[in-house]
Amino acid sequence: MLCPCDTPEGEACGLTKNLALLTHVTTDQEEGPLMNLCKSLGVEDLTLLSGEEIHAPGSFLVMFNGLILGKHRKPQTFANAMRELRRSGKIGEFVSIFVNEKQHCIHIASDGGRVCRPLIIADKGISRVKECHMKELRDGIRSFDDFLRDGLIEYLDVNEENNALIALYEHVDQDDVERSSITHIEIEPLSILGVVSGLIPYPHHNQSPRNTYQCAMGKQAMGNIAYNQLFRADSLLYLLVYAQRPLLTTKTIELVGYDKLGAGQNATVAVMGYSGYDIEDAIVMNKSSLDRGFGRCIAMKKYTVMEENYGDGVSDRIAKPQRDKDGVLLRQNMRALDEDGIAAPGQIIRNHDVYVNKQSPKNVDRRGAGALLKDTDYKDSPAIYKGVDGETTVVDRVMLCSDRNEKLSIKCIIRHTRRPEVGDKFSSRHGQKGVCGTIVQQEDFPFSERGICPDLIMNPHGFPSRMTIGKMIELIGGKAGLSCGRFHYGSAFGEPSGNADKVEDISNTLIKHGFSYNGKDFLYSGILGHPLEAYIFMGPIYYQKLKHMVLDKMHARASGPRVLLTRQPTEGRSRDGGLRLGEMERDCLIAYGASMLIFERLLLSSDPYQVQVCRKCGLLGYYNYKLKTSYCSMCKKGENMAKMRLPYACKLLFQELQAMNVVPRLKLTEG
Repeated sequence: MLCPCDTPEGEACGLTKNLALLTHVTTDQEEGPLMNLCKSLGVEDLTLLSGEEIHAPGSFLVMFNGLILGKHRKPQTFANAMRELRRSGKIGEFVSIFVNEKQHCIHIASDGGRVCRPLIIADKGISRVKECHMKELRDGIRSFDDFLRDGLIEYLDVNEENNALIALYEHVDQDDVERSSITHIEIEPLSILGVVSGLIPYPHHNQSPRNTYQCAMGKQAMGNIAYNQLFRADSLLYLLVYAQRPLLTTKTIELVGYDKLGAGQNATVAVMGYSGYDIEDAIVMNKSSLDRGFGRCIAMKKYTVMEENYGDGVSDRIAKPQRDKDGVLLRQNMRALDEDGIAAPGQIIRNHDVYVNKQSPKNVDRRGAGALLKDTDYKDSPAIYKGVDGETTVVDRVMLCSDRNEKLSIKCIIRHTRRPEVGDKFSSRHGQKGVCGTIVQQEDFPFSERGICPDLIMNPHGFPSRMTIGKMIELIGGKAGLSCGRFHYGSAFGEPSGNADKVEDISNTLIKHGFSYNGKDFLYSGILGHPLEAYIFMGPIYYQKLKHMVLDKMHARASGPRVLLTRQPTEGRSRDGGLRLGEMERDCLIAYGASMLIFERLLLSSDPYQVQVCRKCGLLGYYNYKLKTSYCSMCKKGENMAKMRLPYACKLLFQELQAMNVVPRLKLTEG
């Protein structure tokens, strides 16, 4: 019913669940006709029965949606009759009939919110679905609903499934005793997985947490999102420029249409150590592959500007950019603007450029003065683009619309094409995530006898402890697929039913096309030109580019904005904040004994403040600049004052304590 892999890591693990591929959630059905049907099938009302009849040994209580309906003397006959009615389509296909032997009770459920899934009905282990039915399905004569109506398939919910014995495949060669108790047969074993984990090839050859990691990361992969993606106005949209469909596919991928809108690219991967920049899952990338467009993506961001209306005809306005008499712009940061004061589509826009030249009225309270406002009555409040220096971003589209209050809303969508750089995050479909460690010229990359150069180099230490054998099979399966020109399959548990190619068959295909059976190639070093001393495992693996890019995360600061209240540096990248030396870092410095470094970090680089302290009463005074003396407002004297430095937040704490009638006194000793 639920996908065993697709759940987030962390606190919501196991609480956020995803449905399996064939699961159906029921809706409410009318109860009246079903109750009447049960009564006509021999359910007796409890009020009409004597105590002896109620407690008769063979009779079962009948519960309908949790309410007692009555008793039945022949429970198994009643349950079989109800099931026959369901299979023939006389009552709804999602009605569940569950016989609970322990509690001497029959539960009938027709309410909404139950999860159920379809199974093939088997008569004593022999499937009701025959080859003639499958041929009709392939020819388009028969649909899934016809299977339901003809009683070949039925939906079971969780309760009824507990009473069923379900086989994976039809076993004709078993003895009659084993076979006769089988009631249902699975439609296809891959339906145990959900949509997201169904994209993983050979998931049954991976260690299970790896599939869970991939389910979380597959949602962060860039690709195409829809056919209308270039006409949408999402607040943030990442698109892959050259998305491909995976070489090694699964049945689920075809069923959900993932091959129509892929989210990744087939990269030729060599599994070897190279340069030391591939330690701890980092990936060495080929510069020529990046030039050809591998991993290139488009980031589109929406910026919205509202034209406020203050009533009585007073509102913001959009002014055209000012030029001198020769037509040259007076301010260079207006170069992206059109003549109407809004950025023009197709213009290159740089950091600190204006994309809407908005002006607001200086005085908002002037009633009825909308028509009389002059140019001097407006102040500039332009919308300024904050980007990255040195990056080329383009105005993709500009949309004008009005909201419910008839305010003008201007939406600018700004496009940025990015190529992969050191620090960008990539992942295969097996939870093997890694960042780009370095980018190497193609001349220095190893190459095979056929002249094939890998796009990525992956460190072999990623395999032993992760046990992602599915990734290895994907590599040789993709390689065989390239050689013979057909897409190989790697559906979950699909080898017996032919939905997953066996490694043996893949190896035979490789041998037939002149490769080694184990997928290893003879490579030459690009630096020395010598053959490498080992055969290298090399072939195509489907890689995803994830949305975590270094450009969006890079942050550093020297001096910058401060918080008004505490005078300490702001927090966070968006506010150009400082890097906090926290509690634990402080502990390390104390243990190390670097006292001046602590002093510098926690005071000088943060919020130093000079105060006047009275030595007598220990409270803070002030400095009188006119008389050039310090003064204590408690003692009403200027003697015994000392100058000292302390954090502004500390001074603030003292004053807040004083406001609550708590007196913090400073005891000073000569340093």
